[in-house]
Amino acid sequence: MPSLPRITAKQAISTLEKNGFVRVRQNGSHKIFKNIEGKRATVPFHGAKILHPKVFKSILDDSGLSPEDFV
Repeated sequence: MPSLPRITAKQAISTLEKNGFVRVRQNGSHKIFKNIEGKRATVPFHGAKILHPKVFKSILDDSGLSPEDFV
């Protein structure tokens, strides 16, 4: 299995928005996004910091997107 790409929170948010997710609220540094199907993805927003692979995997699982969508 190939390794996950290293992305920042800004890149993750941009890709989520391009795939139909809309920010519905924010709790501290965590931005919560939903799409019309009701799927919810939470992105910890710390600007230009690269997301930990486990956090990125969680975003992938929650959103239903593949790693190729983020490249």
